[in-house]
Amino acid sequence: MSNPLLHLQALPDFDAIRPAHVAPAIRALIEENRALIARLTAEPGTPDWDGFVAPLTEAGERLGRAWGVVGHLHSVKDIPEWREAYNQMLPEVSRFYAEVGQNLALYNKYKALADGPAFAALSPVRRRIVEHELRDFRLSGAELPDELKPRFQAIQEELSQLAAKFSENLLDATNAHAEYVREEAGVAGIPADALEAARAAAERDGQAGWKFTLQMPSYLPVLQYADDRGLRERMYRAYATRASEAGKPEWDNGPLIGRILALRDEQARMLGYRNFAELSLVPKMADSPAEVLAFLRELAAKAKPFAERDLAELRTFAREELGLPELEPWDIAWASEKLRVKRYDYSDQEVKQYFPEPKVLDGLFGVIRALYGVDILPDEAPRWDPDTRFFRIERNGHTLGHFYLDLHARETKRSGAWMDSARSRYRGSAGLSTPVAYLVCNFPGPVGGKPATFTHDDVLTLFHEAGHGLHHLLTQVDELAVSGIHGVEWDAVELPSQFMENFCWEWDVLSAMSAHVDTGEPLPRALYDKMIAAKNFQSGMQTVRQLEFAMFDLRLHSELDARSGPVPIDAVLRLLDEVRREVAVIFPPVWHRFPHSFSHIFAGGYAAGYYSYKWAEVLSADAFEAFEEAAAQRGSVLDRSTGERFLNEILAVGGSRPALESFKAFRGRKPRVDALLRHSGMVAA
Repeated sequence: MSNPLLHLQALPDFDAIRPAHVAPAIRALIEENRALIARLTAEPGTPDWDGFVAPLTEAGERLGRAWGVVGHLHSVKDIPEWREAYNQMLPEVSRFYAEVGQNLALYNKYKALADGPAFAALSPVRRRIVEHELRDFRLSGAELPDELKPRFQAIQEELSQLAAKFSENLLDATNAHAEYVREEAGVAGIPADALEAARAAAERDGQAGWKFTLQMPSYLPVLQYADDRGLRERMYRAYATRASEAGKPEWDNGPLIGRILALRDEQARMLGYRNFAELSLVPKMADSPAEVLAFLRELAAKAKPFAERDLAELRTFAREELGLPELEPWDIAWASEKLRVKRYDYSDQEVKQYFPEPKVLDGLFGVIRALYGVDILPDEAPRWDPDTRFFRIERNGHTLGHFYLDLHARETKRSGAWMDSARSRYRGSAGLSTPVAYLVCNFPGPVGGKPATFTHDDVLTLFHEAGHGLHHLLTQVDELAVSGIHGVEWDAVELPSQFMENFCWEWDVLSAMSAHVDTGEPLPRALYDKMIAAKNFQSGMQTVRQLEFAMFDLRLHSELDARSGPVPIDAVLRLLDEVRREVAVIFPPVWHRFPHSFSHIFAGGYAAGYYSYKWAEVLSADAFEAFEEAAAQRGSVLDRSTGERFLNEILAVGGSRPALESFKAFRGRKPRVDALLRHSGMVAA
């Protein structure tokens, strides 16, 4: 009774939860669910919602919430004890969910409900949930012959373990490398705040000079600003070869990639699909891999000429102004920053001084208040790290939800930025549970007694994750399976997040959320104008880079033959080269090992779905155009009436209806690519 993972009706007690609690709690919750399923499937007669779906949902939610806490701690506090606790239970959890997905008796109960007379009387939302359940049973192998089900279950178990191992290898390889610089000449060009953090890191190791790591807040300033070309090259090579054969054999993700691809292919073929991409697209908006590939190629055809122009300009500048006859990959960020400064007379580092963390958060919360009429206020709850903060979101004094904010990089925290659910909105037997979210980033922390300062890219990332959070927190759907982000097609789930990024380019937003870290002065209008002029600087290169990732992912899961066993890493790299020849303008060295760190598709949920970012950009740019139209009439993109419509038609409805219907309800038509091309500066002059 004292196990805090068994008592999550309120908020997780992070002060009390220990790795030793994981196995007993998760096993008890699995057994609770197994017993309930056995009882419900044994009952005679046609099931109904209240006696069948509702109790299954509540028991599943208790397990899902507890396991979610464990998975979250594995991501943000990856110390050996938590890694061991997570990995110990991962096979058992995977096995249970595979069993549920293949439980023919349970599947038949859902079919009986769908075929029964009471189905027509259910609300459209509940009918949609039942239809999704039937689809997911089929995708989980419920209709497979009994002799094939053990193999399908074993595949799912192994895939979950391989994904966890992929992520752990990448974290360990990232943390393993450090560059110590002793001479001041070796750090020329690197901004003062990055140097201060690097000196503090070296001191913690008992070393003189500066320590640079492959964590983003340390790595990026070196690549972008360090004048020492040798340092840039060493850091680039270390970063580009993480978790590959160039490092410790036990951290090499190459064999894992081959095995993951083979298992996914086998899984898809067992279900009657030609490849994993076809399987992956079943619950998405897109109909087929061919349709997605055509979308990516159409966008690439429009973007590549702009990318080629961007690169030609950079090479000419590097040769004529920087004395670099040959532009190497580790020169690109550095030379690009020099070109931006020369062309637009400002640098990222200059802008960064105007975005101290407290002011940015106030600005973000102000945008949310203006658009949706909600307030975000500090609150108290147990946390997993002292650096983490906790907030509640409310309207007219009524609490809508809460979220944790974990902004700064740590060695025990996986890289990247993400939003995840701690609890979803759900009306059950105990009443209404309000949603709770985790918002996690990896920004630089405070140094030298000053608040942390954010680059404009950091601000974009924060707004992006906040968009995911709002999708989760502002839902008005009471059914767990389609509340918030649940049940939303994967290629539409990035719409609210990428939509929020657009506000980071608006003067009335940026001016209100800026204050120079030393003087308190707001962002000067002249500097903002330079940022806008430079907004689409190298947008062609950035676009084709994302298209390269998306096309590689899609073709990887639809074209490589994995029927004979693990896919050789050489075949994976050859396909990547082929994709680059079609869409890329920058070609990394032969020793570059990008796939080995492509966590989105090998350790996340984006396998055969990375294209979602580009598709959602189309949706988000088109949606934001409605706010631009409102601004033309009423003077500001922070238009409350348009915000209310976006809230009601997109955020509040979650997955309770198809994403395309939600978009059309907001815009009055299907999405168009025009706004994205205009926002990216990729239209004919």
